[in-house]
Amino acid sequence: MFNSALERRRFQRIQFDADTRLLQGERRWEVELCDVSLRGLLVECPPGWDGDPAQAFIAEIDLSEVHKIRMEVMLARTEDGLLGFVCQHIDLDSISHLRRLIELNLGDEHLMERELAMLGEGPEEAI
Repeated sequence: MFNSALERRRFQRIQFDADTRLLQGERRWEVELCDVSLRGLLVECPPGWDGDPAQAFIAEIDLSEVHKIRMEVMLARTEDGLLGFVCQHIDLDSISHLRRLIELNLGDEHLMERELAMLGEGPEEAI
């Protein structure tokens, strides 16, 4: 299932190692971030995972002690010990940090502009 999604994916996923958390109501899970894109993120399923897939989560990715990416996400896939989330909402500061992170990793401003243009094209397979 992940293979077919990989074939359809248009957004560049950036492998990035950072302290990452998922929050849902009072529940909180520290997770291993596999990758992140403008459309979502992929994490390893944490021990004791009991998140409600019908409810939104908050994903927090620490970039530094002061800067973080924070987005509202929905669970899109669970497979092979991985959880794939699609972004539902992201604030202006977080999208600015995420854009810069992706831009630095892509190394090409034109690729970044293409990624941003694709965001406005409608629903996309995120994971």
